[in-house]
Amino acid sequence: MSDALATVLLTTVRSIAEILVLAYLLYQLALVIRGTRAAPVFLGLFFIAILYQLSALFGFQTIHWLIETLIPYTALAMVVIFQAEIRRTLRQLALNFVPRSRPKQVARSEYEDVVFAVAELAEDNVGALVVLERETGLRTFVQSGVVLDANLTSDLLISVFQQSSPLHDGAVIIRRGKVAAAACFLPLTTNPELASSLGTRHRAAIGITEESDCMAIVVSEISGHISIAVAGSIDQGVSLDRLRLRMNQHFGPVVAEPHGKPLALEGTSGKSNGEPVGDLATTPTSASEGD
Repeated sequence: MSDALATVLLTTVRSIAEILVLAYLLYQLALVIRGTRAAPVFLGLFFIAILYQLSALFGFQTIHWLIETLIPYTALAMVVIFQAEIRRTLRQLALNFVPRSRPKQVARSEYEDVVFAVAELAEDNVGALVVLERETGLRTFVQSGVVLDANLTSDLLISVFQQSSPLHDGAVIIRRGKVAAAACFLPLTTNPELASSLGTRHRAAIGITEESDCMAIVVSEISGHISIAVAGSIDQGVSLDRLRLRMNQHFGPVVAEPHGKPLALEGTSGKSNGEPVGDLATTPTSASEGD
């Protein structure tokens, strides 16, 4: 009797654990495909699965055979078409289970130099795209640009994004307090809800944060507004206070101002940070065009 009860209890626990694991995986999948091009495709596959069952139920042999024949090729096509979404899902699952190391405090002035440079660039309406690496490595994107491995300073960032600089066309990637590379090419977001309303620079910022846990900072060359992209979403028209807060939340406390220069707290040169900053682009061809 006791053995039978133990068997029933073990089976129940195993079933509950299996249901919880499947529910968690489905929830993570829903989070990844929500608002992306994969969402309508999964809906279409759901209807095909229903049609497959109905064809077997009502004896539609031709339809049943056709769907059954195409199923293996459909799986392969899904892997090829949605490799970015699959990679992002696997990365997110790994980050959920692997302990994250978050620094207690960022090295003195390390990221305040970024804030100061962004403020200067915004004031002069100089377009910029700065990517701050966190835990997920960006080596592939670093190699797509010009490797610098230089000490991070606000003067270096400002000079890189000047129109006269040969490195201004692309993104700057910052890794562990150093400017790893400049003129880097980044993937553009394919989110249909965002791609049509933003310029190339903003879409690139969102795209890189969809594939890693980095933070991307954009300065619009049209309006001078500052935007922050994290985890596939973008916060536009932020103030310098808001930028510091987001960096603090993402990386750890930010301390000290570079070279003793005070920074404006509510934006730059009287620009309104509360207004929308769509920065539309019609046919941009690089990360420096159309924002």
